[in-house]
Amino acid sequence: MTSTLRPAHVTEAVKRPGRWLALSVLVLAVLLVAVDATVLGLATPYISEDLHPSGTQLLWIGDVYSFVIAGLLVSMGSLGDRIGRKRILLGGATAFGALSVLGAYATTPELMILARALLGVAGATLMPATLALIRNIFHDARERSLAVGIWGATASAGTAVGPIVGGFLLEHFWWGSVFLINLPVMAVLVLVGIRTLPESRNPRPGPWDLSSVLLSLVGMIALVYAVKEATTHGVDGTSLGTGLLGAAALYGFVRRQLTMPVPLLDMRLFRRRGFSGAVLADLLTVLGMSGLVFFLSQYLQLVQGRRPFEAGLAELPAAVGAVTAGLVAGRAARRFSVRAVVSGGLAAVGVALAALTALGESTGYPVLGAALLVVGVGAGFSFTVTADVILSSVPKDQAGAASAVSETAYELGAALGIALLGSVVTGVYRGFTGPAGTPAGAHESLGAAVEASAHLPPHQAEALLDAARDSFVHGLHLASAAGAAVLLAASAVAWFLLRNQELDSTG
Repeated sequence: MTSTLRPAHVTEAVKRPGRWLALSVLVLAVLLVAVDATVLGLATPYISEDLHPSGTQLLWIGDVYSFVIAGLLVSMGSLGDRIGRKRILLGGATAFGALSVLGAYATTPELMILARALLGVAGATLMPATLALIRNIFHDARERSLAVGIWGATASAGTAVGPIVGGFLLEHFWWGSVFLINLPVMAVLVLVGIRTLPESRNPRPGPWDLSSVLLSLVGMIALVYAVKEATTHGVDGTSLGTGLLGAAALYGFVRRQLTMPVPLLDMRLFRRRGFSGAVLADLLTVLGMSGLVFFLSQYLQLVQGRRPFEAGLAELPAAVGAVTAGLVAGRAARRFSVRAVVSGGLAAVGVALAALTALGESTGYPVLGAALLVVGVGAGFSFTVTADVILSSVPKDQAGAASAVSETAYELGAALGIALLGSVVTGVYRGFTGPAGTPAGAHESLGAAVEASAHLPPHQAEALLDAARDSFVHGLHLASAAGAAVLLAASAVAWFLLRNQELDSTG
């Protein structure tokens, strides 16, 4: 009986009008988050000049969003399954726009960190809801693969649109304007989404367990904070105690989920090798790439002297490669295999990151542009196929929680990558020896050194900038080498864990 009825159900889903217009609303939410993430990196030198953050505060501005969002994604994905994914998506988008205004008008590093943290709360509602709605709107497997590809391609396009638009704004307005570009996107998303998005939820949701929410939040934030502190200041009582607190909270979260009749997150999902392999591949990939992503804009502007708009254009090949790969990734995975596409994509990214260890202050753009194109293509293939694997591995009713696991891996990888690889760059940078009279603050960040050089005699300023830039590039080399090693390891992990994994071809 089931096999007789299923094709009719799939055909009805394929023919249902409005699903592609609904997808356009969902990708706007993705665009909102992607643009916000990329313009921050571009604006970092200006934020440094205006707000005068310390090196540690600068890292917090970059990664507190990921800390908070990683701690709340599972909870918010599960909440969307319970109260409705459309409702939580539109509410989160409205809050995201309002909090962008707070970020735009921040007057101190502490206020900027707070704004980024609150944006993490709002952002945690967006990504799981978009993927869960795709899972519930597109029942045909091939259409769903294309929809996921478009979803991923839009995220990649945001990484291109953000720097270009942000670069234009930074050349004509103050740095806060890069946050305000979220407002028109948010307005269109909410107004159109109200009319076009279907509501979906788990028909048997169970309670939203606040104890589980707190354990997840405390565990993720404490664990990532401990890693950050240990890499910045070494292992001490604070980092060790915080790490143990985080591990204990996460252990308590897992134990509680295993004993609840209707858990916030069904831990049995991780028994599926394809699901676990895809999640682990995502985490390692983002971890290996995030150090490069966070410091690339500083390299282009403060080392090579490019204007913000030019720096934004310079990052375009990565997005172009990711968009192109994302649109054909599902077809490639069905023609070859899931593990070949994912593992091959990750290996390509690893090789490209290894090539970046040859970057110098005067390296020509063709070398950098070619490496970024390969990074984009490899990441586009991998992320699109792993997202499809994760969505296909779970029933529709659990799509929000499963999508949240995928996004948690992404955000946790970003937070750990910035903490670990970012601390490598910062640690190496701080060790440079400047000329006599170099202000102590110049060792906090490259942006601070550039600002300090403006108040020194020309010969001292030139010596300071040469030493600071050389030290920064050396740190970038080490981070790229570490990232390459992580990506090649992720490629090997994907090859073994995704063995015999296939994308559904029917529905």
